[in-house]
Amino acid sequence: MVVGSSFVRGSALLVLGALAVLPLDTRSARAVDEIQLYNAEIAEVGQWTIQHHFNYAFNGRKEPDFPGGLVPNHALNATPEFAYGLTDWFELGWYVPWAVDGNGRFLSNAFKFRTLFVTPDAAKKNFFYGLNFEYDYTAPRFSQTRFAMEIRPIIGWRNPQWEFIINPIFDLGFGTLGDVNFVPAARLARKLGEDLFLGVEYYSDLGRPGSFPSFEQQAHQLFAVVDFKVGVVDVDFGIGYGLTEGSDRWIAKTILTYAFPVAGKQDDKTMKTPPTMKSTSRQTSATQLASDPFYGMR
Repeated sequence: MVVGSSFVRGSALLVLGALAVLPLDTRSARAVDEIQLYNAEIAEVGQWTIQHHFNYAFNGRKEPDFPGGLVPNHALNATPEFAYGLTDWFELGWYVPWAVDGNGRFLSNAFKFRTLFVTPDAAKKNFFYGLNFEYDYTAPRFSQTRFAMEIRPIIGWRNPQWEFIINPIFDLGFGTLGDVNFVPAARLARKLGEDLFLGVEYYSDLGRPGSFPSFEQQAHQLFAVVDFKVGVVDVDFGIGYGLTEGSDRWIAKTILTYAFPVAGKQDDKTMKTPPTMKSTSRQTSATQLASDPFYGMR
């Protein structure tokens, strides 16, 4: 993981440089097709996974984020996501976002791809981290900029009963209407069974760092979520409530995930879950923690 750690450190410097040179006159101008917390878990080496995200605003904002943009109210935003594990710390992903607006019109949002760098075997660790870079080529109804980017740090802690994850995300747009927005998210979940979690997730859009708008103009949403499995498909379902005028009032989200068997592996029962589901598979006792407080982090 030395190579991966060096890349993450170098990438952090690039992030700071990108934030410094973006225009000062910026605004939030991107539709949200993915509502999830990343937990640093990736596909096995040589494994393909597929997820499909669905987000529907039962009672959303009635005006677009920018002239000519998608109106969130009664809109379905979705995206299939394909991912492939290259190493135990590096995964590539590709998205094909789409939406159906409140009038029933189908809209394509071009494509995205991502590079995800993580601590190996994150599911087995009590402390884990990672860094995701998403590169977007967007359509005019979804964004004021043709090229955009998401930078998503991942930091999390877990024990056999609980997990807490934060994603302090930056959304960047490039061009004359380029923007940068701080959109942090967090999750607290309780494990109730082998494939059952209940939790609370928080999503926000605070605006440009250093010039945040008023609290009511920002987006703040709380989701009650449940994660479970139906056969070989992992399901993440949540209902969200907007706390401010700048938020969609009621929105539902679903993530469906399937992991293809690894070629050449005889007994492959491992499924990659959405980055909101799986908890640790290694049980850490109180005695072990007392004798070695860093047990499980190696």
